[in-house]
Amino acid sequence: MKVLAAMSGGVDSAVAAARAAEAGHDVTGVHLALSRNPASYRSGARGCCTIEDSNDARRAADIIGIPFYVWDLSERFHEDVVEDFMDEYAAGRTPNPCLRCNEKIKFAAVLDRALGLGFDAVATGHYAQLRRGDDGLIEMHRAEDHAKDQSYVLGVLTQDQLAHAMFPLGDTTKPDVRREAAARGLLVADKPDSHDICFVADGDNAGWLREKLGERAPNHGGDIVDDAGEVVGSHEGTYAFTIGQRRGLHLGTPAADGRPRFVLDIEPVSGTVRVGPRERLAIDTITGIKPRWCGTVPTELDATVQLRAHGGEHRARVRVDDDHVHIALLDPAEGIAPGQAAVIYDGSRVVGSATISATARTEVTA
Repeated sequence: MKVLAAMSGGVDSAVAAARAAEAGHDVTGVHLALSRNPASYRSGARGCCTIEDSNDARRAADIIGIPFYVWDLSERFHEDVVEDFMDEYAAGRTPNPCLRCNEKIKFAAVLDRALGLGFDAVATGHYAQLRRGDDGLIEMHRAEDHAKDQSYVLGVLTQDQLAHAMFPLGDTTKPDVRREAAARGLLVADKPDSHDICFVADGDNAGWLREKLGERAPNHGGDIVDDAGEVVGSHEGTYAFTIGQRRGLHLGTPAADGRPRFVLDIEPVSGTVRVGPRERLAIDTITGIKPRWCGTVPTELDATVQLRAHGGEHRARVRVDDDHVHIALLDPAEGIAPGQAAVIYDGSRVVGSATISATARTEVTA
């Protein structure tokens, strides 16, 4: 097969490309330039799309012995990922830009271009496994290394996209990947993993949003109130908060019972942030919109639902009603915010995902 290997400049994508080539495929490496000003993105070990990463990817392709190109997808990335990130925070929601990047960039823009150029598949260094199901469809399952499993951020992939995807690392643990990279002479063998949001150079999401949103911000300040509606503090913009947040509240009035308080609700129009005790974060009902299914669309199923990129698995009953997904959690969750993704699993198999639009809190009795 003709395979396009997406090479981020890290160890995982380098080994994935090497394995695809070793398996006999006709492999071409490509690095995605996602910013016209790479210096504004995270650098060193914490990035995935800087000039340094591009150079690391090129050196890895040279060692593997495959052609290598850089594709400029900066405009598409800004529109589909960065702008979406700003719009979601401005609306009081909490997006996952890595999930959106996989959906819109790596498995939409890149795959579409690859197929148009005659490639059969796109290989990446994601940790997930693909299997052929009894019904003939391609199933995506959790990776062998559960600590590195990335099926959550891939839960947006459709059957058509999975049919043209390759995840060569799904059956391997991360330590083994690093050892293999060293044995292959890949210089990125010890390169640390990327973390956080690549386009927020200093990791200060609130500061970045304050600078970039400008007049697009729904407000530039407001009250922080408690459950009783009493003002306990103030803020400089609701976009700086997310449901479940505890740090950075700077409350002028301590809680009467002395317990810490968490963000319970964000109202961008009024500029109000509501805080309260941790137990008020508990929810047991989720409504999801914009579902994307990896295979056959379910109607009802008993499942597990993952609500965060790392952990957050809950037993659930799931019901699908046209474009809405209704999730009843058997294990209540805390700090779940609209805008996040709910990824649905049947055992280790990814069924699909939905964007959380609303949650209902468990009634707390005195």
